[in-house]
Amino acid sequence: MDDPSPNDPLRPKYKRVVLKLSGEGFGPSGGKSGISIDETINIAKQAKRVRDRGVQLAIVIGAGNLLRGAQFSAGGSVIKEGTAHYMGMLATILNGLALQDALESIGCETRLLTAIRMESVAEPFIRRRAIRHLEKNRIVILAGGTGNPYVTTDTAAALRARELEADILLKATKVDGVYSEDPEINPHAVRYDKLTHQQVLRDNLRVMDAAAIDLCKSAKLPILVFNFKKEGNIERAIAGHPIGTLVSE
Repeated sequence: MDDPSPNDPLRPKYKRVVLKLSGEGFGPSGGKSGISIDETINIAKQAKRVRDRGVQLAIVIGAGNLLRGAQFSAGGSVIKEGTAHYMGMLATILNGLALQDALESIGCETRLLTAIRMESVAEPFIRRRAIRHLEKNRIVILAGGTGNPYVTTDTAAALRARELEADILLKATKVDGVYSEDPEINPHAVRYDKLTHQQVLRDNLRVMDAAAIDLCKSAKLPILVFNFKKEGNIERAIAGHPIGTLVSE
């Protein structure tokens, strides 16, 4: 690993980071379903650069590029909502396996941990084991949500960030922060540079679900919402550059 120079503009501000990646980040352009090898490799390269700067990185994986539980449980579907949630959690493991191989193809040692036991493809999530992997400079990929239905991936990310004693929770999105309204609907929507957890809850801003925000609030854990599609933004976020929206106390 490199020892970042004090004059390095991307010198990490945070030592241990949980990065929440939505499934759309792995999907092909145009909103199509599936796993794009090019997009997955791009994520892997950014993660490797972060790891090489001495950051302990854990990545919580979504699966919106493959399926969403709601699509199976709505409209009188024969698939029950709980079953649909389990299907979504299993889909995150597919993304996790793809990212694991992409990272290892460029020389990153990784561990894929899942909340749903399947020892033939991944380790079970055990907090102390996950921390030990981070201390050994392995990138830890966390899949399977919390292992429980009716819990969002955002809440899973907040929970893991607290369990792993992360310095910050990064929420990587396709937009450049948190807005007062949906900027695609209202072009005059205001982007916030900084917010408190309480403001997010009070104004019902679309950062993460309320359970995830409350978990972070009680631990005074900052959240940074930013656009990871812009090249180098993950490194900038970890370096503490003023990008996206910072939610903190």
